[in-house]
Amino acid sequence: MDIKYGYIEGEDKFFYLLNLIDIFDRSIIDYHMGLHCEVKDAAALLRKCLIRRNLFEEGSKKPVIRTDNGPQFISHKFNECCEELKIEHERIPVKTPNKNAHVESFHRILEDECLGINKFESYAEAYKIVNEFMEFYNNKRLHSSLRFMAPHEFYNLYFGENLTNIQIRV
Repeated sequence: MDIKYGYIEGEDKFFYLLNLIDIFDRSIIDYHMGLHCEVKDAAALLRKCLIRRNLFEEGSKKPVIRTDNGPQFISHKFNECCEELKIEHERIPVKTPNKNAHVESFHRILEDECLGINKFESYAEAYKIVNEFMEFYNNKRLHSSLRFMAPHEFYNLYFGENLTNIQIRV
């Protein structure tokens, strides 16, 4: 889990993207986009991601959440949320972004293929374009580390779900 900033040129302000990536299938399970990014947003995102992956119920095996040492992640409230959800929170050492390489790599892709090539005139426009990119990234963008499949395609293949939408690539 990590935060990326974007800029809205037409309104001369920044927005925040808080992303949670699953390192198994490289999918962005969910994200928060807003004009602020507080502890409550990080805790809510964490809960939403657990629900999306059917890991919210009592007794389900919980993932480890890895973050940097941003103020949202070192707060007592985020720590209490992780304890309540029975999730191990692993913080990387200061000045070692390589320890959170998967989400940092995603942020580079996000910058190169979305944020850096668009000049947003409004928050609504930024939200629309970022949402479209997230859909593309999860459902269509091929990853060499996933045998040239999109993240959701790889996830569905691994868990044996209906594969009728998978395209053969030669």
